[in-house]
Amino acid sequence: MDSITTPSSVVINTKIIGQDATHPEGDGSGNVEISVTGNNVLYYHIDYGVETPKKFEVMPATGKTTYQFVSDSVKTFRITVKAYSAGANVTTVTKDIRVRFIFNPDPAIANNLFGTGSKTWSVDKSIAGHFGVGPWDPTSVTPVWWSAGVNEKVACCNCFYTATFTFAKTANGNTLTVAAPNGAFTKTGDLANGLPGVPATGEEACYPGYTGGSSNFLFLPSKSGIAASATTKVAIALSGNNTFIGYGAVQKVYEIMSIDANTMYLRVQGTETGNAWYLKLKAN
Repeated sequence: MDSITTPSSVVINTKIIGQDATHPEGDGSGNVEISVTGNNVLYYHIDYGVETPKKFEVMPATGKTTYQFVSDSVKTFRITVKAYSAGANVTTVTKDIRVRFIFNPDPAIANNLFGTGSKTWSVDKSIAGHFGVGPWDPTSVTPVWWSAGVNEKVACCNCFYTATFTFAKTANGNTLTVAAPNGAFTKTGDLANGLPGVPATGEEACYPGYTGGSSNFLFLPSKSGIAASATTKVAIALSGNNTFIGYGAVQKVYEIMSIDANTMYLRVQGTETGNAWYLKLKAN
């Protein structure tokens, strides 16, 4: 049998894109090249120190990756790497980096979302296709697997339509406030993505244990790969687990497919692998 070894000399190397003497936190893109080296290492897990459902991603076999750190201007992130040997021994190392992120979407998008300072939205049950699902694939931009009809969820899950989502631009950043007087429309357990008040088991339904919450959010460039002709290329990234938009069983980054003063069309990755969910909202 091979001897059991422990990873050693594990080092995290980072290159903040655009970093120089004048811009020590980088060029504002938030992009950082990360490489990890070590001895007796079979594979690495990496935690970028951000709010993400994918804690401890497996790094590529090369031990190299590029990650975009998003924040409200400048923030310090702690990268944690776990290096594993063939004998399942682990060595953990960390590195703190300070990164600048600046992204200013088309002003028309923010103006339509916030109105004169804040605006409340809800799912528009009056139109077909206000909810639907298709493959999480950049070549598919419509709910080809299933699409809701008018008033589809009224009988089973009317909380889907009574919940409201208020977006506001404040001195402390962008905020989303959810009011869900009849509960959250969601799946349960891990599929609820940490939404408080949702039980560990149960079918897709309205769950009154959640009545609302608030969080900050950021605009960021979409990473979905969808062609520019089908989307605004801008996404809303929610902070924490206290808020959601429309449907609870999704990730926290919603791509704005289209928006005007009265309507908003969103696409978001589901918590079930391979799903892309679509939501059409109206301004209240």
